[in-house]
Amino acid sequence: MLSEKEREEILEETKLYPFPKAACIDALKIVQHHRGWISDEAIADIASELSMSKDEVDGVASFYTRLYRKPVGRNVILICDSVSCMIMGYESIYDYISKKLGIKFGETTSDGRFTLIPNTCLGDCDHAPALMINNDHYNNLSIEKIDSMLEKYQ
Repeated sequence: MLSEKEREEILEETKLYPFPKAACIDALKIVQHHRGWISDEAIADIASELSMSKDEVDGVASFYTRLYRKPVGRNVILICDSVSCMIMGYESIYDYISKKLGIKFGETTSDGRFTLIPNTCLGDCDHAPALMINNDHYNNLSIEKIDSMLEKYQ
């Protein structure tokens, strides 16, 4: 069930659009902001609020990499695996982080500190390889930079 605060925030967003469905992404972001991820129950609640089907809302939620459909860690690492990042060696960056944290793509560390997710493109091809941790963007990566970068996030 949506909280009263979530419901109020979603209602405010719907006022910005000509029809409620247009606020779907905003509604999903609101729920994720409050809960950290978007459950099946939340999908159904948002669908009800916006007069949409659950499948329509789930289709939007599952399309976007940064809308999380299962619980994630306190810090989410998005590693770009585009062609440019592949050519520039993202795989060695991924291998290092994966071994250091003991997780693979789609997994969360046992202490809930990090979740590791592949990302199709971060739009920084001329500075590949690139990754994001939460809303912080990093590029021109090398393995030497990884340890100090990860230490910033508890």
